[in-house]
Amino acid sequence: MARKQSIRELVKQPIHFLSFGFGSGLAPKAPGTFGTLPGIVLVWLFASLDVAAYIGVVAFVTIIGVYLCGATAKAMGEHDSSHIVWDEIAGYMIAMIAIPVSWQALLLAFVLFRIFDILKPWPIRWLDKHVDGGFGIMIDDVLAGFFALVLMHIALALGWIPLY
Repeated sequence: MARKQSIRELVKQPIHFLSFGFGSGLAPKAPGTFGTLPGIVLVWLFASLDVAAYIGVVAFVTIIGVYLCGATAKAMGEHDSSHIVWDEIAGYMIAMIAIPVSWQALLLAFVLFRIFDILKPWPIRWLDKHVDGGFGIMIDDVLAGFFALVLMHIALALGWIPLY
């Protein structure tokens, strides 16, 4: 059995540094909220891509997240530590698929995603409790991202999000 590693040891390794959201997940309070913040930066960086390319980036971030989160959870000896936040980044990026980037859209997606991630309505809570490993860590946030995405597109259709 592998030796459980400390966060101080883990954060020095690129895989775990990414899992910790570039270190944002190490915040002493609300690591999931702070861990979502790099997602805003990534959405902004990839905003100039067309929708298909952006979806490709999000798919890559999500798929690689299964490995990253699983590896870090195993190294920590703890399933879904609150410090592992790559899943929050992926979920937030999902919430912004085909949404024009404005500060209003970024903020609304952030709030909606965090609400779904924290409250975990069905089936998010069920998946969070019953699916293990890296996939289990990722799937509840992926679904929270999709829930937020649906509401984002409703807000967009209703004209509540500016198109600039």
